Amino acid sequence: MSQRTAIITGAGSGVGRAAALALLDHGYAVALAGRRKDALEETAGMAKSGRALVVPTDVTDPAQVDALFARVKAEFGHLDVIFNNAGGNVPSTNFGDFTYEMWRSVVEVNLNGVFLCAHAAYRMMRDQTPQGGRIINNGSISAHAPRPGSVAYTATKHAITGLTKTIALDGRKYDIACGQLDIGNAATPMTARMAKGVPQANGTTEVEPTMDAANVGDSILFMANLRPDANALFLTVMATKMPFVGRG
Repeated sequence: MSQRTAIITGAGSGVGRAAALALLDHGYAVALAGRRKDALEETAGMAKSGRALVVPTDVTDPAQVDALFARVKAEFGHLDVIFNNAGGNVPSTNFGDFTYEMWRSVVEVNLNGVFLCAHAAYRMMRDQTPQGGRIINNGSISAHAPRPGSVAYTATKHAITGLTKTIALDGRKYDIACGQLDIGNAATPMTARMAKGVPQANGTTEVEPTMDAANVGDSILFMANLRPDANALFLTVMATKMPFVGRG
């Protein structure tokens, strides 16, 4: 068990790709999970070292999540870290116009998918020898302060905070640490719309500064490499000049 192992969900692009490359380039064996096999293979091809295992997975499907962890156990034998990163959103929509279908589409990925993967990781870490591991959830700064018209995204990210705290508490007896990375304005395909401006709390639309997604990879590497007796329960990494501290 000398090689450290990890699972990254949503590893085909954006911050998931950045996190996967950071771990791979530091010698980790990493299972790359996501819906698009071609995007996962592209991520794997960008790594300078490490061992990448491409496992196409829809995290909202319990059977596919089970298959992901069975594959990791068969290939790696154990699991040290998981970054629950897969997520999605819908266009900014005032609460009164938000539909149940929009709500369900976000909750399925951002909350149910994270639960399924975190639960499977917890059970694997609990049952392996030696016990233990680290679960890292993508919380987003929307876990602390909402944007206008973002009820489902904001609600799911607040829920991730509760999930993180509960796993951290329940995991103590099994040496399972759980932490949350709250990301603000990483430059990814998901934030590309910011180039045209995004709604602000005062009713204006403004272009917001972004940061290189590699900063997220560095943060995940830091959290993953903490000694077992320490946990970064919450870590915020954000564009230096984005309007978060003064949001609202």
